[in-house]
Amino acid sequence: MLKSYLGPFVFTFFIALFILLLQFLWKYIDDLVGKGLEWYIIAKLMFYASSTFVPLALPLAILLSSLMTFGNMGEHYELVAMKAAGISLRKAMKPLIILSFMLSIAAFLFSNYVLPVANLKFGSLLYDVRQQKLAFNISEGIYYHGLEGFVIRVGKKAKDNKTIYDVKIYNHSKNQGNVTVTTAERGTMNLSGDHKNLIFTLYDGNTYNDVTNVARYRITRPFEATSFKKQILNFDLSQFQLNRTNEELFKTHYSMLNIQQLNHSIDSLSNKHIASKDRYLNNFLKKYSYIGDTFAIIPVVNSSVRLDSIEMPILSNFEIGNRKEILNAALRSARSAKENILAFNKELKTRKQIITKHEVVWHQKFKLSIACFIFFFIGAPLGAIIRKGGLGLPVVVSIIFFVLYHIISMTGEKAAKTGEWNVEFGLWLSTLVVLPLGLFLTYKATTDAQLMDTESWSKFFKKFKSKKKLES
Repeated sequence: MLKSYLGPFVFTFFIALFILLLQFLWKYIDDLVGKGLEWYIIAKLMFYASSTFVPLALPLAILLSSLMTFGNMGEHYELVAMKAAGISLRKAMKPLIILSFMLSIAAFLFSNYVLPVANLKFGSLLYDVRQQKLAFNISEGIYYHGLEGFVIRVGKKAKDNKTIYDVKIYNHSKNQGNVTVTTAERGTMNLSGDHKNLIFTLYDGNTYNDVTNVARYRITRPFEATSFKKQILNFDLSQFQLNRTNEELFKTHYSMLNIQQLNHSIDSLSNKHIASKDRYLNNFLKKYSYIGDTFAIIPVVNSSVRLDSIEMPILSNFEIGNRKEILNAALRSARSAKENILAFNKELKTRKQIITKHEVVWHQKFKLSIACFIFFFIGAPLGAIIRKGGLGLPVVVSIIFFVLYHIISMTGEKAAKTGEWNVEFGLWLSTLVVLPLGLFLTYKATTDAQLMDTESWSKFFKKFKSKKKLES
């Protein structure tokens, strides 16, 4: 049983990872192409990305491999032979149940200890790659702005891609505009031995420089012109190298924490949330201690009532001419208090969402391992029922079940993060949906129910129709 299962499991696991990796490349292809990245940088990025896809690939591989294994055995009548020899389906599934349990534990350990590190490495490296400039590439007849402080135009390039003609170089390094311009009839482009500098060797050209260090230069416009037979310009290419960001800056993100760190962060954030509410309430009551009197005035103020004609006990001690000014001041205070409350409510909502996202990741650590175990009890009995192996029907059935689970899971997760659903309900809804299905299929398979037998279903519907006719 183990030999029959492990082969399809390893095969489907890496196939699922490969498909998810293709999706990643399709999504970020614009951030990778044309930047001159070394092969090992791309290899590291793909390795870290593959590690983050394990929570998706592992349950799918367990579902598909268990369905294929028992489907093949059913198709070749091996299950029938086992039952004839006195080996029940439950006993045949026992080694794979133990293996699935061990895989579930391994999935939890991976999710808690490996996945946070993989997310950290992947997130920091992807950030640096996306910030990386495009590789140095000058095209004919186009002004190139990639070099900081310079604009370069090459009229024509030879076939060797090094010899250039009709060269113009604008120096903006002084942030004064086109005060220095170099032109040349021809030249060559070469990289230094360490590939950190670009060397332009120009021939038969001129350098024009506006003189800006004299008085009234904007009026007199003095300039210098220098001719040369050969000139060498050196450009620093360090800006095109991949600069790594300190990973410590990403470590506090909730997706990069284990359970112990998540518990500490949730507790700390919750205490800050409560302290912030208490502190705001105390400050608000001190600042707006008179707000009760203000709100007593506000309801009678509308567009159809003149402010200076309002008669209220609170205004009886003031002259009629001052009442309008008093009411306007009260309105401003009330509006200020309202805006203050709305701004703080927005801040509280943001704090609560951050806490919720930490709680979502905390539940996902356990959800992965339980999903792996449940999907085995869906795939194995379903394979024994449909009795079809290979990559045909099992793949279709597996994808249907997995897509259903994934859609419910993503919907619940998003609803939990936005606060529409409770975190526990949103995260475990998908598990609550597939768990009864797994139990039902296991029960039907172990009791030899003919769920996929068309003859049994046709007999059932015939009995149902005849019963309806007798009742009518």
